[in-house]
Amino acid sequence: MKQALLNVIRRGLQATGLPKFLGAAHAGASLDDKAMLSWNPVKGSPDADLLPDLDTLVARSRDLARNNGVAQGAVQTHLDNIVGTGLRLSCLPDYRALGKDKDWAEEWSTRIESLWQAWANSTNIDAGNSLNFWMMTRLVLRSVLLNGEALGLALWLPSLGRTATRMQLIEPDRLSNPTGRLDNERLRSGIEIDERGGATAYWIRKTHPGDWYGTMMRFGGDEWERVPAFTPWGRRRVFHIFDRERVGQSRGKPILSAVLPQFRMLDRYQSAELQAAIVNAMIAAFIETPMEQTAVAELFGADPNSEQFKSWLQQRREYVAPLRGGAIIPIYPGDKLQPFTPGRPANAFDSFVTGIFRHIAVGLNLPYELLLKDFSKTNYSSARAALLEAWRFFNSSRQWLSSLWATPVYELWLEESINAGLIDAPGFYENREFYMRCKWIGPGRGWIDPVKEAQAAEIRMDGGISTLEDECADQGRDWVEVLEQRAREREVMRSLGLLDAAVRSSQRPVAVDQAGNQQEERVPA
Repeated sequence: MKQALLNVIRRGLQATGLPKFLGAAHAGASLDDKAMLSWNPVKGSPDADLLPDLDTLVARSRDLARNNGVAQGAVQTHLDNIVGTGLRLSCLPDYRALGKDKDWAEEWSTRIESLWQAWANSTNIDAGNSLNFWMMTRLVLRSVLLNGEALGLALWLPSLGRTATRMQLIEPDRLSNPTGRLDNERLRSGIEIDERGGATAYWIRKTHPGDWYGTMMRFGGDEWERVPAFTPWGRRRVFHIFDRERVGQSRGKPILSAVLPQFRMLDRYQSAELQAAIVNAMIAAFIETPMEQTAVAELFGADPNSEQFKSWLQQRREYVAPLRGGAIIPIYPGDKLQPFTPGRPANAFDSFVTGIFRHIAVGLNLPYELLLKDFSKTNYSSARAALLEAWRFFNSSRQWLSSLWATPVYELWLEESINAGLIDAPGFYENREFYMRCKWIGPGRGWIDPVKEAQAAEIRMDGGISTLEDECADQGRDWVEVLEQRAREREVMRSLGLLDAAVRSSQRPVAVDQAGNQQEERVPA
């Protein structure tokens, strides 16, 4: 209301011809430009702009992902490149801050990674005992993409196995205000916040609002459970994972939100063109008669109800003019054949659809070629530039997901393992951030030209601008495992007397002398 009143005052000042400084200094804020006159969005808070529309955005995003192949493919592309076959833990304790040496850090990290892999690869991580860490991570990311957020609980269930820490994922739809209570300054769409905007507790509905069976079975109405964000001693209890676009935002929005109108209109346009093409393929020609029905009725005594007229109509309906190539086609007496020449699909159909898909690709942070899995219209340089841009987005998304999901889960497991005596970490609570330092290795980037890119990796390492750890991480590999495997293979080859042959086969030309002869470098045994 205040903004609308200011707009009216500004229009009046501009109409009086007063100096320009009383009008809009920016063309984008002009109120007298006819192209901008009807564009008056409301400036609301992050929650006021999002929460009233959130349910509609989520429902439409899910429907689009279910029924649109391109939307489903875009979601799958994000999953495959951000999570892929899983996130691999690489421990990097700050041994200097802990007063330790490098040997201790390597030994400690090796044990931690081994214990973590055993737990994360089993279903002991899941309260429902059905998912491992990789499956849960993919489900978390899929929920963020389609729902705008993911919700999970950290449970303590010692009766289920050796490890009491368990994760339970929850559909974000169940996060809501109890008994339909309205939002206020301390309660936002199921989240209690303090005076600084931090989440202190979450209200979780015990049944899904769309599960009519579960709701109907509760005769006293549905119930909500208040879950504190942390325990009194600081252990995390709730994971609420979403991408904050504005300060003070309480809930997340689906990644498809910005391109929902384009997807919807494109769906309708493609369906209309497809139906037109089907109709065009079914209709080859029209057979029309020059006589109207009243004129035909007069031939039979002007009585449409006479048996003769009805018999003629029946014969006329049953008569079929066969359409065959190179044939003389007899038609019913008095009829004539009119060819059907359709003008659809439109000639600009492909270019128009391509333009819309390029717009959608930008909104989804994907190159057009990757969105449609079509590299037939691009060259090597363009494809590489597009994939590098995509890889930059995937890396940042993986780091974001690791910070909000993978690392907090690892912290809960590590705390329990230390308290259980499985891991030696003196002064853990005083030096938690030093023990917790780690990174997560995601799926490999892959190669467009393996020879060129392998040579480039070797040049980077020889030039000191990269390491074997970095190069292996780019391909989703652990450099220590790579070296250990190579050493093991070399030992087996040496024991079988194959090492000399392997070394000879690995000789490669590296230089040319003054006489033009290639000089060879041997791989050391």
